[in-house]
Amino acid sequence: MSLSSAARAQSLLCAGIRRLLLIPQRSRGVSYKAVVFEESGVLLPAPHRTATDWEARSCIPAGTVQRAALSGGESSLSLQYSRGELTAVEFLQELGQQCFEIANVRVPVHSFLWDLIREEMRKQLPAMAEAAQCIRAEGLQTALLSPGQRLLPLEQQHFDVVVESHQEGVPRPDPGIYKLCLQLLGVQPQESILLDSSSQNLEVAAQLGMKAVKVDDPAAALKELEAHLGFPLQGFVPYTRSVRPGMEIPKDRLQKFLEDVLGAHPTAPLELRQFESTRSYLVKFGGRLLVLKKEEEPPHGPSGLSVSRECRVLKALAEAGVPVPPVLALCEDRSILGCPFLLLEHRAGHIHRTLSLPAVPPRQRRAWYGAMANVLARIHSLEPGTAELQELREHGNYIQQQFETWTKQYRAVETHTIPAMERLIQWLPLHFPESQKTTLVHGDFRMDHLVFHPDRPEVLAVLGWKFATLGDPLCDVANNCVSFFLPAPSGARRGLRNCDLGQLGIPTAEEYSQMYCGHRGVEHPENWNFYLAFAFFRRAVVLQGRHRGSLAGRPAPGDSSPKDAEFVADLAWDFAVKEGFRVFESLPPTKLLLRHSSTWAGQGPHLGRSFSTWARPGAAPVPRAPLGTAPRAQGLCCKMGIQRGFPSSHSRGTARPLPELQVPRAKPLHRADPSPALPLDLSSTSG
Repeated sequence: MSLSSAARAQSLLCAGIRRLLLIPQRSRGVSYKAVVFEESGVLLPAPHRTATDWEARSCIPAGTVQRAALSGGESSLSLQYSRGELTAVEFLQELGQQCFEIANVRVPVHSFLWDLIREEMRKQLPAMAEAAQCIRAEGLQTALLSPGQRLLPLEQQHFDVVVESHQEGVPRPDPGIYKLCLQLLGVQPQESILLDSSSQNLEVAAQLGMKAVKVDDPAAALKELEAHLGFPLQGFVPYTRSVRPGMEIPKDRLQKFLEDVLGAHPTAPLELRQFESTRSYLVKFGGRLLVLKKEEEPPHGPSGLSVSRECRVLKALAEAGVPVPPVLALCEDRSILGCPFLLLEHRAGHIHRTLSLPAVPPRQRRAWYGAMANVLARIHSLEPGTAELQELREHGNYIQQQFETWTKQYRAVETHTIPAMERLIQWLPLHFPESQKTTLVHGDFRMDHLVFHPDRPEVLAVLGWKFATLGDPLCDVANNCVSFFLPAPSGARRGLRNCDLGQLGIPTAEEYSQMYCGHRGVEHPENWNFYLAFAFFRRAVVLQGRHRGSLAGRPAPGDSSPKDAEFVADLAWDFAVKEGFRVFESLPPTKLLLRHSSTWAGQGPHLGRSFSTWARPGAAPVPRAPLGTAPRAQGLCCKMGIQRGFPSSHSRGTARPLPELQVPRAKPLHRADPSPALPLDLSSTSG
């Protein structure tokens, strides 16, 4: 193994470390906001500490490697490397030369490095890597301080911040390197912790105000770090975090239940972690990973399926071949956890939180979107006549009930007038589809509710069935397409807007919806823009709910600002405009004359049941018709004796209310089942 090969092996290992540290961030209110890992001595064990056994096996005089690495005091090779004054290649070259001068024999330092990587890294690296994953899962940031140049490209998402002292030209223990790191993290020194094996480096960092943790024994250092942070740094499972304060469940009673149901008696204690959803827990029981889903209790619920209904739906889906987590048990005995709960088998795989799919090569991303469209089509192709699914059926018009419930929710969380929402509340009920298909509807189908195979475009499990019901499948498809039109991550909004989808290898929203139609064997709907308008209306209600919750001191993941709901409501109105033009242009004049009223939205004519009235005074006025269509519309209005949106007796700046056209506010739903199919807790539906 050549010297350069040994250096490349070390660099490959460092790149592997960074890949191991990839995990989505979540929020947690703790005093510390960031942890800084020194690469040498923390993630990578100090070489001279593991040299004794290797020297004995290799017939090298004892202490040769340690003397070569540490001799020279402040100018020692070890300190020069840790300060970033030597690259990895230079360090190995100098180490080999120093060993030769000390032992008077050629020392195969590449062999020592290989032993170090193969043996010692197995002990220290996994523990530190898992700690870093746990830290990021709690919403804290991590930073990597690397002494030497990177020999391989590093993807930034593996760490929040990566600082290379050699590249910055600021060797440690210069305080400037720590100030730069803190500046990039956006935290104050007292909000950060540094892990380092060098007392000199730690002293300088402590003088700045950083908490210093010395890494002599990695296990002891991690215990100290746990004490500072207040959460465990082991037992990590992707997409989970430690159980939130106040949401603990009695482990002893749960352990007894699992032993009785599963017939196993593991010696290891039961371990719990929590998913992003506050009602879902990951349970480590012996060698098995289980998912426990608690039924929501007032005041946050009920807002969807009860766990008993969800259990029956999941079983029906599994029997029909839809990939869902296997159901293990349903417990309706409240004496165990205080509420009913459902026990599922954990489905390991990859959940894509980012719609651009950075973990998938660009040429393959279209296949991942195709797999998503395919599984949604399979869900909608199920025969809804089974007893398990029939109990999900709502009484009345599905879209109308959806609209009434979402409108009621919007009024409950409204903080200010959003003109586009007032228009939509008037426009949507006038444009409900005349005919609707009825299938099983997921209710919250999106990319991050799918567990994919790590290596191929195969959906292993569909999650998030909380809002499942029987209804119009196009609502599912439109909700699934919303993210194509939202901007990149910004507050509560996220999506693919302004992205070069062709370069990313991702289909457009139109292409994706066509994929779905192809899998189902149906035509693309003419009134597609109505469904998109309704989907964005729903999303605006969710964002407004998050904003209202944050004002009330109930922050939720992805809190939004008032501008978020306004932005999405404007998008909804844009699609209403497009649908209005389509409806108007598709109707010949003879048909228009036969109708008591013809409706269409947007910047054109407003015939009969158009938006001359608003739900609130002071709402935005109806836009004027575009020049190209105004003469035609005006002529039709005259022939039909219908007033335009603004009669001549009123100025065009003030909307004249027409009582016979006003749409009352939403009335409460009347259902046989007391559990509505929409979320009453608006923070539970994410973007």
